[in-house]
Amino acid sequence: MASPLFTIDVAHPPRPPDVVEEELLRTLAKIRNSPVHRVLKVVHGYGSSGRGGTTRETVRHWAFRRRRDLRAVIEGERYALGDPATQELRRGVGQYADADIGRCNPGIVGLAHGPEL
Repeated sequence: MASPLFTIDVAHPPRPPDVVEEELLRTLAKIRNSPVHRVLKVVHGYGSSGRGGTTRETVRHWAFRRRRDLRAVIEGERYALGDPATQELRRGVGQYADADIGRCNPGIVGLAHGPEL
């Protein structure tokens, strides 16, 4: 059985914010038309400053602006089996393997789409 999780890495190599947003839009359109993928995990990195970088802010702002079009936006810091939003997400799309679950990874964000959630 195929996983509902689709992962992209917009942090490596570093890109300008407008290029990151274009890639996010293209990828979201691609998985919206997928019969399998319902969750987009975006690796945005955390930046060398230890506070989060430009790409992280770009991705999180982009997700916030599109929150009405998404069923869930789960930051990597909360992405854990004990988190209510993560539990609801996994109930809606089914269980799937993901090495980042429970790692408190501030360098990712999960976005879910689809009316079934």
